[in-house]
Parts: sequence; C-alpha cells; structure tokens
Amino acid sequence: MKQALVITSFGTSVPEARGSIEAVETVLREAAAGYTAVRAFTSSIIRRILASRGENVPSLTETLGQLWNDGVRNVVVQPTHLLYGYEYDKLKAEAESFAGRFEKLTVGKPLLAGQQDLLQFTEKIAQAHPQQDGKAVVYMGHGSGHFANAVYPALQTALQFAGRSDILIGTVEGWPRLEDILRQLKTPCKVQLLPLMLVAGDHARNDMAGEWKERLEEAGHSVQCSFTGLGELVWVQDMYRSRLLEIL
Repeated sequence: MKQALVITSFGTSVPEARGSIEAVETVLREAAAGYTAVRAFTSSIIRRILASRGENVPSLTETLGQLWNDGVRNVVVQPTHLLYGYEYDKLKAEAESFAGRFEKLTVGKPLLAGQQDLLQFTEKIAQAHPQQDGKAVVYMGHGSGHFANAVYPALQTALQFAGRSDILIGTVEGWPRLEDILRQLKTPCKVQLLPLMLVAGDHARNDMAGEWKERLEEAGHSVQCSFTGLGELVWVQDMYRSRLLEIL
C-alpha cells in the first residue's frame, strides 16, 4: 500500500527563514522511512506570495487530493505548528474532509500538545540561557485569540517556578503582550530578544526587531535581536521527531 507523509506548515514568505521549516522537514522525512514525504503550506496568503515569485506550494487540501489521485491510501499529516489554535483547527478540518476516502488518514499533534511537552520545552529554554546578572531574555510568540494561547502564560509560569524570572514570554497578538513584558523589566538591563516561532519570518523582522526593540530601548534597555527560528534548534527538531514517531 502506498503511504505518504504530509509535512504541513503555516509557511513563510521570507527566504532567509525557510531554513527553519526545511530543517524540521528533513528530520521528519528521515523518521518516516518508507513514506513519500511531501510539503504543504496552510496559509493562502503565503502561497499567493510564493506563487507570484514562481514557486507553487500546495495547500493541504490540494496535497491530499493529489495523493488520492496518485493511489496513496495511507497518509500521515504531521503539522509543524507550535500549539493547538485556529490554524491547527483549520488543518484538522481540511484533513477530516477526506475522511472515508483513504484507508488510513492520521493527523499528528502540534509541538506543545500537553503538560509534559510544555515542561520539557521550558527546561530546554532555561538550559539555553544561563542566568546572568543584569540580563533578561525575552521570547516573542505570535499569540492568538484561541484558548490555546494559554500555552504562553503557562510557559511563563513554568519558568517562574523554575526560578527563571529573567526569561519572559510575550506575544504579538495574544497575551502576555509587550506592555506586560515592559512592566516586568523594572530596571535597565541587557535584553536578548528571540522569536518563539518555528521561523524567524515577518513578525521577527518587523515586530520583534521593530516596535519591540524600539520600545525596550526607549525604556532604557540595551537590546540584541536573534533571528534563529525554533525549527533550527536540534532539541526542537527532536521534539517534532517524537511527535511523528508517536503515530508511525
């Protein structure tokens, strides 16, 4: 029976950020020996931008339709999404629209799908940033109006319980926000700004290195930005591999 792995990402229009997605794709492809691995992007805006540049990346619906036509009957869809949310809900609905057509169609979980994932993620973040006097680490996530946004304050709580009040979590479109971060940084210090996203794309280059950096500097902090997406980190890749191995 023909079988395929659909590695499904939101996508990015920033060429320099694509490496984060490709790094995770490579790990997942290697973990799924015997499966034909294909890529799908869920963002229609990203797909249109890429198409205008001559690159056509299919949606999940288009990919599943093509696999069916090609005679594939066992499909695993593994998202590279960070957490459950609106994008994951949309992805699940697209996959479920093919229910009954394939002999087996399985949708994997996002990276932070449960308590143990959250604690492991927190531990790795803390290990990556040894505590230093006069220095704070600020991670910027995307954020959402979805209840799954609770992952971000949960990460912050886990860090505080671990004694790492120097590592702060904020979001662009959810909660905590930049204002909450600024209130926590009571005295001027060195701040390292990093994206809490799979890729260091538009948000990292425009919001993080733009408004976030500017407002932190206005508050008296010296700021250094990092443009390393989570997908480039080996331990994050290992977590995605574990996600896939759960269902293979």
